[in-house]
Amino acid sequence: MSIRLRLTLWYSGLLAVALIAFGIIIYGIVQRNTMGELKDQLKQVSRATEMGLTRDNELQVSLVPPRGITFSNIYIQVVNYMGSVQGTVSTKSNNMRPSPQRDELTFPHSRQDEIHYNSRFVNVEVEGAPFLIMETAYKYQDNVVALLQTGVFSRSEMLLLSRLRTIIWFSGVAGVIAAFLLGMFLSRKALQPINRVTQAAERIQSGLELGIRIPREKANDEIGRLTDTLNGMLTGLECAYKTLEDSNTAQRRFVSDASHELRTPLTTIRGNVDLLEKIWQADERFGDGIEETEDVREGKHVLSEEEKREMSLESIRDIADEARRMSGLVNDLLALARADAGYSVEMESVPLKALAEEAARRAAFLPRKAEWHVGPIDALEDVEVWGNRDYLLQLLFILIENGFKYTPAGSVRLYATKSGNSVGLSVADTGIGIGAEEVPHIFERFYRVDVSRGETSGTGLGLSIAKWIADLHHGKFEVMTRLGEGTVFTLWLPIIAKKELA
Repeated sequence: MSIRLRLTLWYSGLLAVALIAFGIIIYGIVQRNTMGELKDQLKQVSRATEMGLTRDNELQVSLVPPRGITFSNIYIQVVNYMGSVQGTVSTKSNNMRPSPQRDELTFPHSRQDEIHYNSRFVNVEVEGAPFLIMETAYKYQDNVVALLQTGVFSRSEMLLLSRLRTIIWFSGVAGVIAAFLLGMFLSRKALQPINRVTQAAERIQSGLELGIRIPREKANDEIGRLTDTLNGMLTGLECAYKTLEDSNTAQRRFVSDASHELRTPLTTIRGNVDLLEKIWQADERFGDGIEETEDVREGKHVLSEEEKREMSLESIRDIADEARRMSGLVNDLLALARADAGYSVEMESVPLKALAEEAARRAAFLPRKAEWHVGPIDALEDVEVWGNRDYLLQLLFILIENGFKYTPAGSVRLYATKSGNSVGLSVADTGIGIGAEEVPHIFERFYRVDVSRGETSGTGLGLSIAKWIADLHHGKFEVMTRLGEGTVFTLWLPIIAKKELA
């Protein structure tokens, strides 16, 4: 059973119960007021009617009707039980006398032994006509000797109540049917937003159309709030899905680039190993001091000891260089893997001036073509940051090595500035610079500026690692560059307050 039908049935059932209760209350009030007037009239007549006992050989009941009463609608008779328990009608009002047009009107009455009440009201039909009867019992020496019956013709009242019952029943049934149909219409209209939500969810489930949004009703009701919540959830899912797709794309590119970068040195190493193998296999085949061989006669050159030594040393140097390059690449990949895994780093208070001086001293021994300058770094005096000394030193070396690498002529300088509660470590060069369109991508993994590809060696991982270290220390990078004029990388770090050190 659908929610729509269940809601309609509940609504119709509650309305039916309410209509029944309302009808009963209305009918009860109308009946009480209508019949109450007749009962009050009968009570007045009954109290005004005089009855007495006379002794005429035996006890007889006498009736004196009240004065001033018109017997157009009121009927009075006395049932005498002096002679038998069945009783006999001894006295009647004049309007109950027989007429040529009809038989004598006689109210039904009870046996003497059935009367256990003082007075009561009963609705009876006499000759097909409805009457409301008030019966009052009269006793002599604890025995019922007479029954006074006062009646009133109640056809108009009964007709009114019958019509009222008909109206209530027909209006109730019509109201329930109308309520059911209206409830079906209203529930359909009320549940229409939920149907749109269901249809949108089905489209998303079938085709991952996370860009779908559910139209919102203007009313700020529960359905509207549900629509807002679901649209917000869909926006979050779409962002998460796009982030996941971007992450997967970046991961695939990362694996591809890493494989390419590792394949290049491996190819060089393999080529040099093959060369060494051929050199020494040739030596074993020809032997030392043998001049007349088939290879010599055919004009093939046999390497001398000096030539073999020089070629072997050159191959070994190439192997060593590529091995160092692979080692650096593996270390960089390990650092990035730690970054992705949320690697925990031990932190402590690090004096920045000593750190900068150490980086400057070591940088002086790096291979370079540009001049190396340090200063001013007075802004680092008594400045400490919360971080890891080794990682901060690695970050500075990445910036300095990049400066040397991309500055074929000119200078590279390390200096420091202070602004508020932050301190900036800057590495400025006068090298090739970076295009404005390239700056947003320089911290991506394996990304290298087009003008530098093929001209300088590198893997494109240095700045990615530097960015991870900066984020680890709650720092941020500021890059100022101009193509052909140079670049300035500034790392801004939060300073530890004196009270925090205490």
